[in-house]
Amino acid sequence: MTEQELDRLEDLLASDAFKGDAMTLDFLQGFLCAVASGPDTIAPTIWLPEVLGESPAYESEAQARETTDLLMKFYDGIASSLAGGEGFDLILYGLEEDPDRLDYAAWSEGYVYGSQMGESNWFEAAGEYMTDLSEKMEVFFLLNGMLKEDALKHKEPWLSPKEEERALAQAEEDFPDTIGEIYQFWRAQTAPPSTIKRESPKVGRNDPCPCGSGKKFKLCCGKEQTLH
Repeated sequence: MTEQELDRLEDLLASDAFKGDAMTLDFLQGFLCAVASGPDTIAPTIWLPEVLGESPAYESEAQARETTDLLMKFYDGIASSLAGGEGFDLILYGLEEDPDRLDYAAWSEGYVYGSQMGESNWFEAAGEYMTDLSEKMEVFFLLNGMLKEDALKHKEPWLSPKEEERALAQAEEDFPDTIGEIYQFWRAQTAPPSTIKRESPKVGRNDPCPCGSGKKFKLCCGKEQTLH
């Protein structure tokens, strides 16, 4: 999308048509990255209402169509970049209390929310690779504050201020690569099994056994085993 189109989408989402219920652009980008990455194919009819909130009061059919068209173009661009292993500009705003620092929390919150859109629970769907997925997702859980909130809620030990600062800095550094890594993680999980090509010719039951015994295959290594 062009900068002008992104600006227009941002203005539309912030308009009175959505009564403050539509997602912000940073939250939206995180949300759509997860929607495009996970094990399930999620139709726009599922995720669009989540983006726009309930019962938008559009000024006209033209405004409704423009909003949907821009959202689909935004999604298509994200999905295409992820599939091609290409980097893309991340939408991160400055923190209100410190404009010089980027707000990773809203983007990460959008990603975590998007990961819950499909029918599959990501961690259950990961199966034996759940630990690998958990380690990757920890970046977002740390940046959106969920790890800290959960630890404090259950009165579990948490990092010291210096340790937390270092952990957040590392998560921010790992953040862009992790987006692509999780996309590739799910593509590997959902790829169809490869066909195994037979390198050696098939041995007939009446052919000499390849073990060199001199017997027919059916009377040697190809003989059916009897269970006792």
